[in-house]
Amino acid sequence: MGLRTPLFSEHERLGARIVPFGGWDMPLHYGSQIEEHHAVRRDAGMFDVSHMRPVDIEGPGALPFLRFLLANDVARLQFPGKALYSCMLNEQGGVVDDLIVYARGPDRYRLVVNAGTANKDLAWMNARSIGFEAAIRPRVELAMIAVQGPEARARAEPLLPAAIRANAMQLPSFFAAEGDGWFVGRTGYTGEDGFEIMLPGEQAAGLWLALLAAGVRPCGLGARDTLRLEAGMNLYGQDMDDTVGPLESGLGWTVAWEPAERDFIGRAALTALRDAPARRQFVGLLLTGPGIIRNHLKVLSNGVEMGEIASGGFSPTLERSIAFARVAPGLGETCEVEIRGKAVSARVVKPPFVRHGKILVDRLT
Repeated sequence: MGLRTPLFSEHERLGARIVPFGGWDMPLHYGSQIEEHHAVRRDAGMFDVSHMRPVDIEGPGALPFLRFLLANDVARLQFPGKALYSCMLNEQGGVVDDLIVYARGPDRYRLVVNAGTANKDLAWMNARSIGFEAAIRPRVELAMIAVQGPEARARAEPLLPAAIRANAMQLPSFFAAEGDGWFVGRTGYTGEDGFEIMLPGEQAAGLWLALLAAGVRPCGLGARDTLRLEAGMNLYGQDMDDTVGPLESGLGWTVAWEPAERDFIGRAALTALRDAPARRQFVGLLLTGPGIIRNHLKVLSNGVEMGEIASGGFSPTLERSIAFARVAPGLGETCEVEIRGKAVSARVVKPPFVRHGKILVDRLT
């Protein structure tokens, strides 16, 4: 039996199919993964993401510590509530984890790290905080619910605490508001608008049931994966990991090279790789032949192996298979994916495939 979130009994009551994920027992779907996917693209869906770990970092050394710890530059967070996406790297330039960091005020920050890497991340951060006046505090008492879709914010608005409701509804994208023990970020992992709401664990079931009564559809890990793939968002452990860094995972935009004097863990390794002619490229693929692209399949060009699939699957919105692939330089506009021993045609496209309900790639063969 894995770890369970404060909402586990609600998932059971709704008849969810429970699967192990990152050491947790989590809902895969509540009957139809496809319908849950479409609910988020067209209306509003909600996800229990309480398995993810908020971590508060506070103290006079918090900013210099985070500027050393992360590849993106936390000094860019000039306003309380502003959020930043970054990779946390090892010395070889591989990704220890990808995360969101929020500024909460002077010398106060909140990170949200992945479930399966949380213990590893905390050990990594604690070991590298020596010499910095920064306290690292995991907030294990908090639950987290993501409400996503074009109607998500409107459905959630009356359920937010009155003290932060107005501020939350005025948030720009990638900002957060907090009050009454709640922390509401206008962020997400689906390519749609919405909130990610952190709140005390004992209040999570009340919010979940209120959202359910408001017509927000419960969604599981299955829809979360197809939504994030369509939206061009990476998944740790598939698209990058301890051995694969941001420059070969489509995340070069998250590396803040300036100011040049800022040292961060992994900078030297990334600098050496940045101009390497053999550096692998991270591309999107749209299958034009029959079949479903799965992880680790070979990518071919005229019969020559060029790389492999990082993340692949069926896109409910596009009604065909899509993928991310890591390939050698020189791949053209078309290629093949080896599926069950057959080379199936595909087009090379630039992610994202779908954002805010709009298809962003040409589906023509």
